[in-house]
Amino acid sequence: MTADDSFNRLDDDDYPAYTMGRAADMLGTTQGFLRALGEARLITPLRSAGGHRRYSRYQLRIAARARELVDQGTPIEAACRIIILEDQLEEAQRINAEYRRAAESTNPTAAA
Repeated sequence: MTADDSFNRLDDDDYPAYTMGRAADMLGTTQGFLRALGEARLITPLRSAGGHRRYSRYQLRIAARARELVDQGTPIEAACRIIILEDQLEEAQRINAEYRRAAESTNPTAAA
């Protein structure tokens, strides 16, 4: 990947652009907190060629949600489970909406 390719990918939510130190600074947390999220399998950072953890913006949003829950007194394991369930619910709602739209487009009178 060239430098131009890397620069163009910075708008990609899934591009692992942030080092562990930078991610921890951005979230106002410790690197240990990010490691704990990885151990709980909430986020799985990609590894650089040198083996260093790299985080995407999407992963940072998940980590920020976990930090919010932990700051409110939720144990980290429970916070991770809550976030996983929230994500599953959001996906199920998205799929249901797609099915609903598909059903309405094939039978518009049924929706009325």
